Formats: sequence, C-alpha cells, structure tokens
Amino acid sequence: MRKLLIANLIAICILVSYFGYKEIQPALIYATHGDEYKELMYECDHAMREHYIAKMALEQEISDLGIKNLQSTELGLVKCHDYDKKRKLLLSKGLTFLDLQSLGLEALEEKEYELRKFVEIHEFRY
Repeated sequence: MRKLLIANLIAICILVSYFGYKEIQPALIYATHGDEYKELMYECDHAMREHYIAKMALEQEISDLGIKNLQSTELGLVKCHDYDKKRKLLLSKGLTFLDLQSLGLEALEEKEYELRKFVEIHEFRY
C-alpha cells in the first residue's frame, strides 16, 4: 500500500511539473529572448526605412551613387532575415502573436518612436 502511495505521489509531481512548465515556459522565453527580439525588430525597421528612402531617391534621379546606395541598403535587409528567424523561433517556443505584438509595442516605447511617423512609414500608398 505504501509503495502505491509513493508511486501516485511521484506521478502527481511529474504531471504538475510538466504542465506547470508548459504554462511557465512562454513567460521564460518572453523574458530571456524579448530584448533581442525588440532590438532585431528595431534594426529591421530601420533597414527597411533606409531601403525605402534609397529606392525613392533613385526613382527621383537615377545615378551611380543612387544605385550604390540602394545596393548598400539591401545588405542591411539581412537584419530582417535575422528578425524573421527569431520571430519564428519564439512562436515555436510557445509565444503567441499577441506576445510578439506586445514586445513590438514595448520596443516602440523604448526607442521613443513617434507613432505618427511610424504609421506614415508603414502605411501603403496607392
């Protein structure tokens, strides 16, 4: 009887640990990877903005300097690949899209973005 009680206690401890970890894991991932995600998001946003500016400048006036500038900004877009990989990793580790949106808003607050400027940069123009 005593062995059965001990086996049940062990089984309960294992189940509580497993399901507790499943609940805690996203919070741990958020805390440990959040700052890196925010930095990559900021760098990707900056790279996309620089690329957009260089592209618009080249459309205004085609020159060798404009072409070189556009090509150099394309190299900066590698940060967007790193950002995308980190985003997919965080999603696979249990974070939700809402968690990532929350991290994005935190990055906006930390980097002191002006929201109107942020919207103007990212809105589609027809």
